[in-house]
Amino acid sequence: MYVSLRFRLFLIRFLSLLGIVGLSLFLVSISMDVQVGEAAQQPKKDVYSVWALPPEDVTARLKKLMIGLRSEFGGPEFEPHVTVVGAISLTEDEARDKLKKACEGLKAYDVTVEKVATGTFFYQCVFLLLHPTTQVMETGAHCWAHFGFKSPTPYMPHLSILYGDLTDEEKQRAQEKANALDESVKSLSFPITRLALYKTDTEDKTLKSWAKVMEITLQPN
Repeated sequence: MYVSLRFRLFLIRFLSLLGIVGLSLFLVSISMDVQVGEAAQQPKKDVYSVWALPPEDVTARLKKLMIGLRSEFGGPEFEPHVTVVGAISLTEDEARDKLKKACEGLKAYDVTVEKVATGTFFYQCVFLLLHPTTQVMETGAHCWAHFGFKSPTPYMPHLSILYGDLTDEEKQRAQEKANALDESVKSLSFPITRLALYKTDTEDKTLKSWAKVMEITLQPN
């Protein structure tokens, strides 16, 4: 009788413990389902950038120069552009809306190359440094404000002509080759009449995932 009572008490405690464990697992399962559901409802964010696009004739000229550089130094192919807003994480709807609002009343402007220069990282390997005119800098500041974009370094208007992780010696040779391939590129001037929104995952150095999302024509200057 005594053993039977002890066994019954043990059985009651064991079943109670199983009930608590089962309830805990059930509550955890519900919590995970809720979290998954909330995550599914959150709009997907991607990395976007705003590019100023050169006219078609200038684009063709720059592409020829860029092909010449890649033939020796490698690197991915990309569209010639002046970055206005750097990489920022947004939903597509947010990015589209911000570009539309930024372009309201924004006028076309001119850019002029100062020199062929080299940088310190992949996306600024060799580039055309642009004169920081009032129009150029104000357009950058205007778009940064609309996108809520912040950077630890000031806006440096430039047009990259080669992406890559090159040594300093290779960069110098690429710089010299750019000047040789197109001798007057270091004084090139052209109008910017279009801003485009691009999806630009900076982790993808092949650039295969990069794509234009939308393009807006600016008001005549």
